[in-house]
Amino acid sequence: MKTKFFYLFLFFTVFVQAQFRNFSNEFLNIGVDAAALGMSKSVVATSNDVNASYWNPAGLVAVKDYQGTLMHASYFAGIATYNYGGFAMPIDDDSAVGLSIIRFGVDDILNTTELIDGDGNIDFNRINLFSAADYAFTVSYARKLPAEGLSIGGNAKIIRRIIGDFATSWGFGFDLGIQYQKNGWRFGAMARDITTTFNTWAINETEFEKIRKAVPGQNQELPETTEITKPKLQLGVARSFKLGSNFNLLSEIDLNMRFAETNDIISSSFVSIDPAFGFQLDYKQFVFLRLGAGNFQNTIEFNGDNSLSVQPNFGLGFTFKGIQIDYALTNIGSVGNALFSNIFSIKFDYSFYR
Repeated sequence: MKTKFFYLFLFFTVFVQAQFRNFSNEFLNIGVDAAALGMSKSVVATSNDVNASYWNPAGLVAVKDYQGTLMHASYFAGIATYNYGGFAMPIDDDSAVGLSIIRFGVDDILNTTELIDGDGNIDFNRINLFSAADYAFTVSYARKLPAEGLSIGGNAKIIRRIIGDFATSWGFGFDLGIQYQKNGWRFGAMARDITTTFNTWAINETEFEKIRKAVPGQNQELPETTEITKPKLQLGVARSFKLGSNFNLLSEIDLNMRFAETNDIISSSFVSIDPAFGFQLDYKQFVFLRLGAGNFQNTIEFNGDNSLSVQPNFGLGFTFKGIQIDYALTNIGSVGNALFSNIFSIKFDYSFYR
């Protein structure tokens, strides 16, 4: 119960203070597909299936038949749930489309704004539950370009955010991706929120009045109702290696760039860069072992010393008769075992049954 009270406070703090800041719609940066997360999200140059809708829509041109995917993950020791579903299909030999939906939410949060009645009595019957959930609906399109090995793709996304009866938001934005392959090398670039992404909030003023005087000097004014997400850029380069007759090794390094000063290992007032590395070893494209490292952050300890933290990732997968099941273990906070998350995803490829 105390934990859910904390997350209620956290959601309201973010909601009130995060307007027009550098971090917005952060649930869209978590990532999808256990295979990609096992490689620390280092897939912008190699993503070439239904999940490319998220990582780099240019990779959808490699989809040869109907593909579908589902993913489920729990965060913060099961308090938050993250679910994703996607579908992709080719239009012709040179183009493809994809659809996807993401939901990140905390459910069954205790609403205690009316816990104390007008006479100052505590009445637990006045407590009710609500959910704080973020949704993203994405339509993707990809096409091969005349230059051999070059493809381009784009996303149009609609964002819906709901905080119980307190506030709701609609948003929209666009992404653009490109991939290029030559002489065994693969290159990729993914620009997210290329026109900036806008969210417009509608605040329930009746509910807001219930908390306006809860803490003296706090929540006195309505928050801003417009939220802007700045563009982000991800660059990647990858190479595959043949190890004997049965094994293959895929390696990729990505640079995740924000146009703001953060705690990333490379940071300036113009841009901050967080590198990520991913490796995938497979046996005859049947069994997969994945390792990755990313989220390199400069942190300040309680004693004032500076240190470098890193997020390790590990993954397994196998494919059988057009069905691929993947698992990833990732420490989303890089602090303590309680923050390790188990992520599962499944992918269906109808081309196996043709």
